[in-house]
Amino acid sequence: MAGIKDVARHAGVGVGTVSRMLNNSGYVAEETRKKIEIAMRELNYTPNELARQLYRKRTGIIAVLVPNIANPFFSQFVNYAEAELYAAGFKMMLCNTQNESNAELEYLDMLNRHIVDGVITGVHSLNVEEYRKIQKPIVALDRYIGEHIPVVAVDHREGGRLAAEALVRNGCRSVLHFRGAVAVESPYHERHFEFERVMARSHVRTIPYELEWNRLDFRYYQEIVQDVFAREISFDGVFGVDEIAIECMNETIRRHRKVPGDVKFVAYDGTFITELVEPSMTAVVQPVAALAKESVRLLSDLIAGKEYKNKQVLLSVTLRKGKTTVVP
Repeated sequence: MAGIKDVARHAGVGVGTVSRMLNNSGYVAEETRKKIEIAMRELNYTPNELARQLYRKRTGIIAVLVPNIANPFFSQFVNYAEAELYAAGFKMMLCNTQNESNAELEYLDMLNRHIVDGVITGVHSLNVEEYRKIQKPIVALDRYIGEHIPVVAVDHREGGRLAAEALVRNGCRSVLHFRGAVAVESPYHERHFEFERVMARSHVRTIPYELEWNRLDFRYYQEIVQDVFAREISFDGVFGVDEIAIECMNETIRRHRKVPGDVKFVAYDGTFITELVEPSMTAVVQPVAALAKESVRLLSDLIAGKEYKNKQVLLSVTLRKGKTTVVP
């Protein structure tokens, strides 16, 4: 297999000249450039793209950290992010952290060692101080990490309001509210605060059920739903993320209660699974494609040298009516 020295010898030029041309790192006369190109074709030489990128202190690789790729929201996010990164000239390294306690820290170490050019993180398990130690391009999805790390999220307050008002319009008086743990600072919590505020204003009882932070596996959701019914909690409305809302609806139907006649449901995220079930879920829909697009745009800006301070991009959500509520 031909190497750069072979190309230089074949073209009758120095190795440094070939290197300058390949890396676009200095002047090479047009006649010399043509000689090198002819030599490369005749020797069937393919430049080592990784070596070229490392020469420029770039790898062209972006790490996308998610807690669980099996989760529908993160599955969709990764799909859109990969397409956006490709269009921006990057390759994606998928980092699934759910099953390894130190995985998030190891991926950040890769950023420090120039193995990746930047990180988009949707993982909320690591202490923020670990992120703040790194002066490299990072964009956070739905989490406050530091003033120089941009955050991309939706207007969760709007989402909480839409969900609450939908259940109030449907006449609910006692609503089971699955909410995330408040251990980590995140825009995510705004939807729960707003949901409970609207419910209190409307004199509707809420039954909060706090979930463990960063537990996104379906088995866990099944355990939670079984616990709810074992406690014989009485409710006529439910609000929670897609998977737990669907599992709670399934168990409700298995126990011979009618949906939406006896119990109304509003899911949060609005991923494709909410339209696959029967009855289809009324859901607050996050614009996952737009979240991915904004994350890649901000990261590309950071890699290009742009600096942000306390940058937060909030996108709007929508309410999509399904068959688990009677009125919109």
